[in-house]
Amino acid sequence: MSPIETAAIVLDPSTPFELEQLDLIGRPTRIELSKDAIARVTRGRDFVEGVLRRNGRPVYGATTGFGPLVVFEGRDSATEQCDNVLQHLTVGQGADLPIPIARASILVRARSLAQGLSGVSLSTVEALCRMLSTGFAPVIPIWGSVGASGDLVPLAHAAQSLRGVGHAYVDGERMPARDALGAAGLTPLELDGRDALALVNGTSVTTAAAGLAALSARRSLQVATALTAVLADLLGATPAFVAPSLLEAFGHPDVATTGQELAWWLEGTTPSPDRPLQEPYSVRCTPQLLGAARSAIGWSIETVSHDLRGVSDNPLFFPDEDLVAHGGNFFGQPSAFASDLLSSAVTQVGNLAERQIDMLVDPGRNGGRPPMLATEPGRQHSIQGLQVMSTSLVAAMRRACMPAAMQSLPTNLHNQDVVPFGTQAAVTAYEQAQKLRLLHGALGVALRQAAHLDNRGSTASRCTDLVAALSDRIDPIIHDRPLDEDIRIAADVLERHVETKPWPYR
Repeated sequence: MSPIETAAIVLDPSTPFELEQLDLIGRPTRIELSKDAIARVTRGRDFVEGVLRRNGRPVYGATTGFGPLVVFEGRDSATEQCDNVLQHLTVGQGADLPIPIARASILVRARSLAQGLSGVSLSTVEALCRMLSTGFAPVIPIWGSVGASGDLVPLAHAAQSLRGVGHAYVDGERMPARDALGAAGLTPLELDGRDALALVNGTSVTTAAAGLAALSARRSLQVATALTAVLADLLGATPAFVAPSLLEAFGHPDVATTGQELAWWLEGTTPSPDRPLQEPYSVRCTPQLLGAARSAIGWSIETVSHDLRGVSDNPLFFPDEDLVAHGGNFFGQPSAFASDLLSSAVTQVGNLAERQIDMLVDPGRNGGRPPMLATEPGRQHSIQGLQVMSTSLVAAMRRACMPAAMQSLPTNLHNQDVVPFGTQAAVTAYEQAQKLRLLHGALGVALRQAAHLDNRGSTASRCTDLVAALSDRIDPIIHDRPLDEDIRIAADVLERHVETKPWPYR
């Protein structure tokens, strides 16, 4: 069993939930409920039980059928009502969601329920917290949600895993869910109808995937800025394209900020007299491109952060108003739009990386280095295969850029007559962000090879440090060798290196 992380995440309704906490939950992490959360959950549950004791006051999902079958009565007992909601939704198909998304989904669900407006039992919320302190992760199929009445199908699979039905992971090993619970030291979750519906009737998978995608995209944007600076330095490009007056005149603050970051990396660079007056757009227009991506990613992060701090469920219960509010707080449109924008932004940053690799393999544009950065062209092929792989990745990213948020199809007897497909948008954004990491890994390998073949050497000290970090883990390509692992190593090195830099404009 993996050791639990020492730092705890406290779920407190009055404390904002930070997006960065989603990155932590991939490992066993202690989750605590604040006293206020416990009080609110308990009060909400008491209110629901009081409402259910009153004759003639229907509560969706607790006394009724689900979806368009709300006009019919539900099952006779609380246990049967739980089965009523979960069993018919356990229909997901396709590959398993990545474990980080599955675990982050449980954290997001726990955070929403801990605000006390869902009427769930305290034991249910505490069980989710206990799960996250172990290496347990539910198996959640990737296909099945339209992101409208919450992530019904994927969250049903998550709930079933916690009940010991289906499959789950423990420390990355897939096994029957009941065995996984035992291995993790957990007991099967017992639910009634209100608890079961509250577990599935929210957009927690969408929000978790979108949040992880946004965090990855933000890191990759920092990497893209650093790699662009290294490229410009190795080429001997004049840094005029990051002149503050020039970029401030463009009128977009994030473009000017990106230019400041590029200038920080390029401090001390020495232009080469052999370079043209104006560089190709993949160097000269990078403040504008990366600055626009910065704006898009920033808006997406803000939108997903709103999701994380809100309550996604139906119905909601307000004891102070004696109100059972039936509505649409499970409709994942905000994160659907945010995820589609993320996919678009990271794909354009991927286009940039692929074009920068193309510049490096071209002896007419790479500063006089040999074609394909080969030590002996023809006898050696160096990064020729790497470029082909990069082209393939970019094509895959472009194909996946079709927006999901407007692909509405009516379903569920026209109860769900308009849907946002937020889950598909968010999972796609997550996959896009993973591809961008690999593109940057490929560009990192190419730049490391370009530096090896460079008689001039890097002239900006911060760029030199980044090349040295890559060189510590990746050997120069003197004789052709497999580069698949080098690409993944480079992606990791780049993220770690830029995250430790004290950038003045973060």
